[in-house]
Amino acid sequence: PFQATQLWNSIIHALHNQVEIKRRRQHLKTYRNCFTGSNAVDVVLSHLMQSMYLSCRDISRLKGVRVCQALMDHKVFEPVGAKLYLFKNGKETEFEDTDTSLYRFVNSSLDPLLPRKNKDNESLSPEQICKQKTKRCSKVEELLRSIYVHASLPPKIMVNEPTHLLSKGVIEDVWRQQTLLRLLQLIDVPLLEDILVSSVKTKSDSFGKEEDMIISNTFLDREVTCSLNLSELDRWLYAAIECLEYFPDQFLVMVSQQLAQSTNTPTSLNTYKKILFDVIIKYYSQKKDSLLATQDFDIHSGIIELLEKGKTDQALEALQLYLKLLAPNISEELHRLLTFLAIASESEGYRLQKQFENRFVITKTCTKFILQNRTLSKPQAELLTQFLMDNHSELFKAPLTLLELMSRRLENLLEGQDPDINSGFTFCQRITTKEYEDQKLQTNQYLLALIQEMDNDPTVPSKQKKKLI
Repeated sequence: PFQATQLWNSIIHALHNQVEIKRRRQHLKTYRNCFTGSNAVDVVLSHLMQSMYLSCRDISRLKGVRVCQALMDHKVFEPVGAKLYLFKNGKETEFEDTDTSLYRFVNSSLDPLLPRKNKDNESLSPEQICKQKTKRCSKVEELLRSIYVHASLPPKIMVNEPTHLLSKGVIEDVWRQQTLLRLLQLIDVPLLEDILVSSVKTKSDSFGKEEDMIISNTFLDREVTCSLNLSELDRWLYAAIECLEYFPDQFLVMVSQQLAQSTNTPTSLNTYKKILFDVIIKYYSQKKDSLLATQDFDIHSGIIELLEKGKTDQALEALQLYLKLLAPNISEELHRLLTFLAIASESEGYRLQKQFENRFVITKTCTKFILQNRTLSKPQAELLTQFLMDNHSELFKAPLTLLELMSRRLENLLEGQDPDINSGFTFCQRITTKEYEDQKLQTNQYLLALIQEMDNDPTVPSKQKKKLI
């Protein structure tokens, strides 16, 4: 039981040090000091792989979600936003492994086995505290042991050094390095320079500064929500409103005015959907740059090549890795847009045009918002856009392969070993000096033979020969 408590506390330490805590917006409202559900699952899975000596790789995200559910049940963190009010009313709340579900730490305490007070605000007796600790500890141990059972391992908990001994900067560097290395295994990238430069670029975040407390948007928020009947909002409208959070004020004013005018006349939800769809299309049509950077063309073309060859699993993993390299605000905006486009493209939903299917309209209209590159053909760009929409719920999760690479690298760092000894990559192979000289001589011989062959070819003009040589 004490080993289980130690592992439990190390998981909470990892969450406190590795999840990205910042101010976020949801449904046009701002929440401070929160993190996303998918980010929490990524951290928990990475820590579990690092803290346990596993003989297999069968730790699914579902098991990570179960641990996060237990953490939330033990009041380590709580949901924020609309779910928080349901939570306070006594209803059961399920942990959600998504980028749109927000959570906040309840307090900085790590030990879930602390003594509590009874209803009369009197401390429990030592005997009651001991029984309560044993009972709670057994529940924690049962949960952690179940992870071992599902991983086909003996139910013995083995704890390494906690990851909080490493600084957040070191962990972020390892994440980035391992993401790039794994991405290079999946696709061919001739030059790394553009990737290293473009992936660290960020776009201006309209709600990224504390002094920018969205004074105008507080009024706009009230205008938009009053114009729509919240009880009638469906997933289509919710997804559209999520996209609006990245729009400048003038577009929100436009939406508010149009919705206010439509409420004065008998109308249906389809009128609201048309207004929101037109505004979203108008905003992204005016933007000069697409969400996926043009300088990352080599990555885009490599992923498209995987799709054309039918290697969808590898293409999905490559996209997950690539999106991890993007700035968080760009990644989040892309996630919201893809979610909306996927819902709007459903055939049984609101009909965008009478003569064409929704998916056709979305693909033809919105591909340029996501990807603009003259080197790619139009069918190639549309193929990538459709794949992004079809897999929007999985794109922004960390692949299991990356978590395994992370756990090995961090374990080596904690043990003071050279982290490159067991990196899992074999790009280069050491050869002897004799082998190198032999290969060098052989290369020169082949080059001479190639030059002589071109020089003796009568079908090649002399000017072309000179150019080739």
